[in-house]
Amino acid sequence: MCGIIGAIRQGEPVLSALVEGLRVLEYRGYDSAGIAVHTGQEILLRKKQGRLANLEEALEDGALAGASAGIGHTRWATHGPPSDLNAHPHMAGGGALAMVHNGIIENHQSLRQELAAKGIKFVSQTDSEVLGHLIAGGLTAAPDEPLAALRAALARVEGYYAVALLLDTDTGPAILCARQGPPLVVAQGPGGTYLGSDLLALLPHSSDVVFLEDGDMGILTAGGYTLFDAEGKPVERAPEAIDWDPMEANKGPWPHHMLKEIHEQPDVLARTVFDRMDEEAGDVILPGLEDDVLRQVERIQVVACGTALHAGLVTRYAIEELARVPVDVDFASEFRYRGPVLAKNTLALALTQSGETADTLAATRLCQKLGARVLAICNVQGASQVREADAVILTHAGPEIGVASTKAFTAQVAAGILFAIRLGRAKGTLSVERARELLQGMRGLRSQMEQLLTQSKCEDMRSVARRHAAAKGFLFIGRGINYPIALEGALKLKEISYVHAEGYAAGEMKHGPIALIDPGMTIVCLNGQSPLADKMRSNVEQVQARGGVVLSVGSDQATHDLARDVCMVPTALDILSPLLNVIPLQLFSYYIAEQRGCDIDKPRNLAKSVTVE
Repeated sequence: MCGIIGAIRQGEPVLSALVEGLRVLEYRGYDSAGIAVHTGQEILLRKKQGRLANLEEALEDGALAGASAGIGHTRWATHGPPSDLNAHPHMAGGGALAMVHNGIIENHQSLRQELAAKGIKFVSQTDSEVLGHLIAGGLTAAPDEPLAALRAALARVEGYYAVALLLDTDTGPAILCARQGPPLVVAQGPGGTYLGSDLLALLPHSSDVVFLEDGDMGILTAGGYTLFDAEGKPVERAPEAIDWDPMEANKGPWPHHMLKEIHEQPDVLARTVFDRMDEEAGDVILPGLEDDVLRQVERIQVVACGTALHAGLVTRYAIEELARVPVDVDFASEFRYRGPVLAKNTLALALTQSGETADTLAATRLCQKLGARVLAICNVQGASQVREADAVILTHAGPEIGVASTKAFTAQVAAGILFAIRLGRAKGTLSVERARELLQGMRGLRSQMEQLLTQSKCEDMRSVARRHAAAKGFLFIGRGINYPIALEGALKLKEISYVHAEGYAAGEMKHGPIALIDPGMTIVCLNGQSPLADKMRSNVEQVQARGGVVLSVGSDQATHDLARDVCMVPTALDILSPLLNVIPLQLFSYYIAEQRGCDIDKPRNLAKSVTVE
């Protein structure tokens, strides 16, 4: 959700580092942005509703330019609408401190009433401002013990937080921080110390970062940082070396991050899959998932949110086909509240791009409490989900900046299929010959993806999108392992173009959705070389008979012959076809949004990483 940046340097200005950090973090929220700096004498503040560009314009007066310590924030609004006043940072203590916060203070109303009764004047509608005033009150009572004041204030709040404070100490300006839930990362770089909501903001300054754990607090000065555990005792957290190139977060010549990331998928697949394949043995190398561990698995519980859930659904088809292990798939946000019952020897499988999704983390913690081991498929080294899991398959998608996930999805699907192969080989349900066929097919996917991303293919899809941009609604239909791809195609279109779209299992059309079919409705049909191909063609004919406008995506020529528009996809094994079929749907959504003039990388009301409920 919201993005936090902090920097404190040895006599060097920090403003540019703060602005660039916010630029990297803006995908976490873009309702407003703000910066506070300590000049050595006082704290100065600038904050503006809207995109970062509005803040940059406000900074042109140069008043904040010379400061060597500061914090910044980009907001995704929860309590209080987007406005200048509701933007962070918040000041408290008569200007003694500035504070930024990512999270939710659940008991803010009662605390606000208590503080107001003591004469505190609130200037915003946010829950965050309450925390700032609590800390300022503690500092008034004990000005030489800022960490104690922070700890005492946090003890009174209920909810989740990543918080950073800018204040003066007896040794000069300092930044205090704390984490409970939403992520915080710190790093020491040349000439300064840095803090951020995720590692992307810190990589320009250092590739060695420390991920704070829940309950951790810290003090940052120009000379370094000191961390403390939940009890206030100093604690050492080992830095992790991150091999991401910070330039990967730049979109370069591409018009949008999303288009760049769609085109990166062939390389992402190769990085995630190829080094893990042992084609001669017909197996997959996944440390921590050896035969003796996997033979004990009798059931799998998938938990995920959004696009990652669709990757989990594809993984379910693959696991049940190859390993013959039953799989349940739940939205993490629902699973944690429905009183789940886990069978003995259940493996919980969490799919998450960031590794910080609040609902997914809570769901896997519940699974562990219920006796399950946890396997995480995650894109971010050192993330909370990675640290807490019993085993991990790291995807190698690199930084994904576009809010609508593309390359992270294909990496998750590829990793899920690898896991299904590994499980099938451990269980003895998958022969060496069949495994070799699958692995050879996966190796061929890179070039097949590249075929779908040629300039001519992209221009063809742009033309298709122009013809359908005015449709009153969209239905995406698929069967078998491509039903989740229909769900994903609909989600992508909704996310970035704001048009109504739904994904359905094609066999369910007769049970209600077919009532929607008329000449103003576009039906996107996914079909390939599968045992259900004939049934899918029948579903398409039923749609056509009722005037639906059909866009056919896949490798089945007979289905294409029925459609008004076509996207031919290279032929692949049915179990691998989702990795190809999703690409035209991503492009279709992108070009529809382009036609509609939407802000593709920053769709309204969304943020990249949902770190609070």
